[in-house]
Parts: sequence; C-alpha cells; structure tokens
Amino acid sequence: MIPMPKADTPVWSDSEELECVMLIPEAPGVVTFTFRPPSGARFLYKAGQFITLDLPVPGQGGSIQRTYTISSSPVSSAYITVTVKAQEGSIGTRWMLDHLRPGMRLRAYGPAGLFHLPPQPDGKYLFISAGSGVTPMMSMASTLFERGEDPDICFIQCARRPLDLIFRRRLEYMAGRVTGLQLHFIVKQADPYDAWTGYRGQFNQLMLGLMCNDYLERDVYCCGPEGFMTSVREILHSIGYDMERYHQESFEAPAETVAEITEFDDAVPDEAVAAEIVFSRSGVSVGCNENDTVLQVARAAGLRIPSGCTFGICGTCRVKKSEGEVYMVHNGGISDEDIEDGYILACCSKPIGKVAIEA
Repeated sequence: MIPMPKADTPVWSDSEELECVMLIPEAPGVVTFTFRPPSGARFLYKAGQFITLDLPVPGQGGSIQRTYTISSSPVSSAYITVTVKAQEGSIGTRWMLDHLRPGMRLRAYGPAGLFHLPPQPDGKYLFISAGSGVTPMMSMASTLFERGEDPDICFIQCARRPLDLIFRRRLEYMAGRVTGLQLHFIVKQADPYDAWTGYRGQFNQLMLGLMCNDYLERDVYCCGPEGFMTSVREILHSIGYDMERYHQESFEAPAETVAEITEFDDAVPDEAVAAEIVFSRSGVSVGCNENDTVLQVARAAGLRIPSGCTFGICGTCRVKKSEGEVYMVHNGGISDEDIEDGYILACCSKPIGKVAIEA
C-alpha cells in the first residue's frame, strides 16, 4: 500500500531520482509507467503539465531527454504516471517499452508546461484528443472527477480502432459515477468480430454539433497530431468559436514559457476582404468576399452547380479548382486523394483571393 503523504511531507524536486514502481498495458503499443520518489516526497503540479525523463539509451552519448505528459491527477500526489506510445522511429519511448521495469530509477526534470487547467477549474470544458494526445485530457478529467464535485466535461476521443482508445475503461468508470462527464468515442474502423455502435469516420463539424451542442459555451482543450489539431481549429473557426478560449498542446514542442506558445497562422476567411471567382467553362467572373462560398456565388450568378446537403457531407457539389486557393472545412464528403487532385466541395469552400473553378 502506498503511504499517503503527511502535511509536512517535502515536495519532490528534480534533485531526486524517480523509481519506476508499476507498468500498466493500456492499448497495443501503449504502456503507463508509474513513478514514485524513494524518499516518499509528494508531487506538486497542474493537470496537463509534462515531465522530462533522462533515459539511458545505449549509443546516444550517455542519455537522452524526452518529455511526457503526466497522465495521473495531481490530487493523488504520492505518485505520477506517464503513458507512452512508441511512434515510428522513436528512440526514447522504444527504450522505455523494451527495457524500463519496476525497480529502475531515472533522473527527471520538471514538472513544467503551460497547457493545464486553471487554478479554480469550475467552468465548462470540451476535451478533444486523438491517439496518445488523450494523456493530458485524462489528467484533467481525473482531477475534475476527484475534486468531489460533479464536473461539466464533454470528452471527445478519436482513435484508429476501438482497441486503440487509451483509458477507455477508466473514463467509462468515471462517467458512470457522475452525471457531468459525457464521453464520445470516434474510430476510423471497427475491430474484427467486435460490434461498434459509436461514431465512425473522421471528426468533423457535424459530429461536434451532435456530441456537444453547447460547444460555444465551453473552454476547448485539444491534443493530438499536428494535422488533427489543425482540422479542429478549422472547424472551430468555421462555427465562430472564440479562439481566445482554445488551448492546445503539441506532441513535438510542449510550451514551457509564454514565449514558446505557438502563434497560429491559420488562414481564416474575412468578409471585409475582397475575392474573385472565375467560372472558366461558363466564362463568368464574379467579385465576392472571402466569407462567401463557391456555391453561394455560383447561384447568385445564375450558374448551376449540382448540390445536395450543402454541409460538406454528400459530395454532390464536387468541382475542379484550376487556380488559386480556397478555405474548405468539409464533413467527409471528399477524399484526400480528390483534394490533392485539385477538387473541392463548392458548398463549403471559400475563396482566398482569385480562384478559378471548372464550372
């Protein structure tokens, strides 16, 4: 049994090594490592922060340093956990999975990071994650759950298959004991011989509205691959979300100081900026603004582009773009291959400057 720290128990500092005391398999290729200071010191950190581990990987000049988000809750201050997944080409995480075992000790530094809950987390939250990006969300959700109050969280987790949903059982356990934790899982494909009744496909604006219809009232925390977080920001921009309430953590470079926080250079349509759409087959050129969709401009000019849902789902309004750039936030109605070949969905594409369409 782990002894609970007394009120006068010292706070752990990176002058003391951490001992690995337990391994927990979470999903294929994913393991949670539990660490505790041999002295019994307690940890002091904020939910969502990370720690840097000094890993004695052979052939790397002695050791290498890798940062990992703490996946446990700071309410349980006697230990911390990090949950790791080896990506292709990873060195440090691969060593941990193959060699780190209970009883081994590591140097560690931190905790640090600005991606965390506020000091008094009484608000409404929307957590959006993909893959191992769920780790800071697990720390935050556990913290809100363990405060002894009913939290207000909409928790969206995306993975390739149900088997890859990290912390799924633990999240379901918490959601079964409070009314304010609403879980939504999205997978790209089901596991063989195992029925999946949840959402399937790529996270999109339509799914967001079905899962969390009060998203405009919530603070959003997002973590996952860079492409995933870019698509989440595009969705939020398209629905008029206040991006001052948006927070994200990068896999590659978690921010330790305010100066390191990423400044997003997302191209967002502006109705005050003029644009032009040239319908090359019809010989028509129409002036508009960046907030108009290609379909709206075509209809206003008396041109017919076949359409259906007008929400980026059905793909009926797919047309070829031969020149220029558009801002397109679709809901699964077009493939990546078609986009690479220059096709767009007219219903959800907005012109950036001058654009030529084969219509």
